[in-house]
Amino acid sequence: MENSKSNWLSADNCVKSSVIFWYIIATIGLWLFVAYLVLGYGGYAVSGDLKEWNNLSNGGILENDLIGNFSFATHILLAVIIIGGGPLQLIPALRNRYPSFHRWLGRAYLVSAFLTTLAGLYLIWLREQHLPVILQYAITLDGILIFCFGLLAWKYASAKKFVIHRRWALRTFMVASAVWFFRVGFFGWLMINQGPVGFDPETFSGPFVTFISFAQYLIPLAILELYFYAKDKATAAVKVITAVTIASFTLIMAIGIFAVSVIKWLPSI
Repeated sequence: MENSKSNWLSADNCVKSSVIFWYIIATIGLWLFVAYLVLGYGGYAVSGDLKEWNNLSNGGILENDLIGNFSFATHILLAVIIIGGGPLQLIPALRNRYPSFHRWLGRAYLVSAFLTTLAGLYLIWLREQHLPVILQYAITLDGILIFCFGLLAWKYASAKKFVIHRRWALRTFMVASAVWFFRVGFFGWLMINQGPVGFDPETFSGPFVTFISFAQYLIPLAILELYFYAKDKATAAVKVITAVTIASFTLIMAIGIFAVSVIKWLPSI
């Protein structure tokens, strides 16, 4: 009994438990975002009034901008595959029991990530979006990382080096989910501070915008790398620190998910 309790409280199990906690909260948040995209944008698409998309996103559909409008629609459609399918790729039991499903969903995920990145880059650089320049550069860097990580994930999967493949696939998941992390972080910040702090809501510029523009993918990546280190060769103390870090990040993430769901997503469904 004592050994069983000791094993349950081991450093490795602390890390494992924190990751499961993160996965559950993240999946709930990601699928809420998918519901918002499908029922919000999809609802207007079914009704045939795509101009109503502008109620959900500024500059979604513009007059006489066929390429821009197509890029925006593609960006939304493929985001459903990326945000909705990503969590399914992270379930070991599903991957092991249905390897063909995992492979085909993985291919669809990566192709969708590449295409939506190209669409997003077109929107921020070639379409008038009135975004802060720092956010444009941050999104561009994220796009470069999506291509680099995604191609490496595909390369190692094709070479059947699955251990390495899974690490690059996880890195791809983090950077491809930046659009979601941004919303969760931004609305969580608004809720915690009870209003805009650290940025000008009119120009959408300021130190907080600069921070979150890069933090939306660099912080998740940093925590992922800490997890890899803890899993490989870290001491028990480092593993416990890693578990606490992941759990703390998850709690902050949960606040953001609640905030953006209540303020933005659920009212739009």
